[in-house]
Amino acid sequence: MIITTTSNIEGAHISEYLQLVSVNVVIGTNLFSDLKASLTDIFGGKSGTYQRKLDDAYNAAIEQIEQRARKIGADAVVGVKMDFGEISGHEKSMFMVSAVGTAVKLAK
Repeated sequence: MIITTTSNIEGAHISEYLQLVSVNVVIGTNLFSDLKASLTDIFGGKSGTYQRKLDDAYNAAIEQIEQRARKIGADAVVGVKMDFGEISGHEKSMFMVSAVGTAVKLAK
């Protein structure tokens, strides 16, 4: 399935706009991730641990968008927008990825 941020698909004709599909994925960090990230913050550099968590959330969002689109008979999802955020408080930290796009049918 084609999932794209663009409003059209080169070489294809959108025959029907079905509906918006959206997902929210929340992935928690853990004590060890937070500890490693704190050290990275102090000494500088990239946080591979947090990067992997964000990658996991992003990939899960794409998979869920595709599943929801297939469920309603879509051939593709266009105009996908993704937002990343952090939910924190009470000494807990979680990453959130929200994704929304338009499920469409393509002309055969």
